[in-house]
Amino acid sequence: MIRICFQRVLFFVLALMFAAFGSPAFGDECDDAVSRIQKAYEGITDMKGTFVQKNVIKDLNKSDTYTGEFFIKRPLKMKWVYKGKSAQDLTINNDTVLIYKKGDNQAYRSRFSKESYGQTPVVLLTGMGNLRDEFSVTGKGNVLYLKPKKAMAGIVSITVSVSGTGFPIKGFTIHDGRSNVVEIELNNIIVNPGLKDSLFDLNLPKGVNIYEQRS
Repeated sequence: MIRICFQRVLFFVLALMFAAFGSPAFGDECDDAVSRIQKAYEGITDMKGTFVQKNVIKDLNKSDTYTGEFFIKRPLKMKWVYKGKSAQDLTINNDTVLIYKKGDNQAYRSRFSKESYGQTPVVLLTGMGNLRDEFSVTGKGNVLYLKPKKAMAGIVSITVSVSGTGFPIKGFTIHDGRSNVVEIELNNIIVNPGLKDSLFDLNLPKGVNIYEQRS
């Protein structure tokens, strides 16, 4: 259950980072923020950075904080590396999703397709969706508020923090239907570093137990 939640959260973050915002049409208060994001994404082929993620699980009255690195290359290659005691890698390479839990010496592999993942926001990465089609978007100041128009993996809303300088997105706050919260802060972002395809290889060390999963 925790692993599935982890995977879905990443899909939301990745989708938002590469979503097609289109022309501003959300109202005067958030036009400027949307325009800045749209302009920043023009010409991006790949990017990398670091992140801090805080999960607050209401039912367990528990919060955890994770740190790591992320790498994204269009059209559909990405890798999130979680460090520390909960070290694990999540890699998406075209039509394959691989979660490698290093401490458990286990990996979970499944197939990615629009049909298998339905309306999860990762479909936006492949040009199969549009932010305005998927979300109702409002804004005030340096904050954008996104609410899914359709059922979307239990997510109720996403708040996007917008920066006035540098890369325009500072982070996300994601709320689900059980009042759980995931906060993700993005740092040290480098645009177009020239990431190699080999970074997203799905090879694993010998002896890792691989579980094939139906998507």
